[in-house]
Amino acid sequence: MKKLIIGLCAATALVAITAPAVAKDPIEVAVIVKATNSEFWQAVLVGARNYAKEHPADVTVTTNGPPAEADIAKQVSILEDTVSRGPKGIVISSTSSEATVPAIERAMSKGIPVVTIDNRVKTDKVASFLATDNAAGGKLAAKQLAEQLKAMGKPLKGKVALISSMAGVQVLIDRDSGFEAGLKEFAPDLVLLKPRYVNNDIFNAVNTAQDLVLSNPDLVGVFADNNTTGSGVAKVLTETGKKDSIVAIAFDSDPQEVEALRSGALKALVVQDPYGMGYKGVDSIVRALAGEKLPAYVDTGANVVTKANMDEANYKNLLDPLGRAIK
Repeated sequence: MKKLIIGLCAATALVAITAPAVAKDPIEVAVIVKATNSEFWQAVLVGARNYAKEHPADVTVTTNGPPAEADIAKQVSILEDTVSRGPKGIVISSTSSEATVPAIERAMSKGIPVVTIDNRVKTDKVASFLATDNAAGGKLAAKQLAEQLKAMGKPLKGKVALISSMAGVQVLIDRDSGFEAGLKEFAPDLVLLKPRYVNNDIFNAVNTAQDLVLSNPDLVGVFADNNTTGSGVAKVLTETGKKDSIVAIAFDSDPQEVEALRSGALKALVVQDPYGMGYKGVDSIVRALAGEKLPAYVDTGANVVTKANMDEANYKNLLDPLGRAIK
């Protein structure tokens, strides 16, 4: 009996010694998006939060961002404050390719890995970059526009408008240049009008689309390079009765764009995976902190969604990433 008691006491002591040694607090990953007023960026946050909910012992996620994408200075301030606070890692979709660089480099120098998503910043001092190949996505949009015109029995001649959310943003520059290159390849006789910029404002998008439609009777197509411009174009084509004569292709998805796709006001959406950017962004921080060398760039993919395939399971998840939130 004496030996048994000693054995039990030894086992108890072993537990007491080793349990605290393996216990650890969850690491904090700060996720900063371009804007909190957009469903696209909310989808990024859903992906990030879902990762934390699936790994509650390992990760906590804090989220932040300016109200609107145009407020670059606010995003820079948020990032600077976050770096000073010192989370274990940062995931950021930087609106500006340059303005956030000093704070990103400061974080990296302090041993805080930074994973950038969506927009490439002008420094190689990041742990990894996760994004859509936007030039390829723009080319997909041009190919789809040409195919939709052919399906409607229209000749590939006339004018095409390009409505861009903002000037000077690299993801949009890549998207728009990819679209222009795609038109030259798939429909070289179409004339691409000079890009119009709307500062990511829905009212500007509507007014710009209306001006283009009414002042160009030979307009046969429109490319809208994000969800704000896509929703604006869809509204104008619906209200002017032009949705069956002008082919509109847009990037991204929000409820207004999805509704417009179903109604035919938008003929196709080039859809990214914002949920995946958030989810994989947090996972990348976890792996970087574990000592894993991450790839410099990860393509998160782009898909063309039309009315014909929008109810298929894979595309439904891409069109409604907010519906994937874990309660």
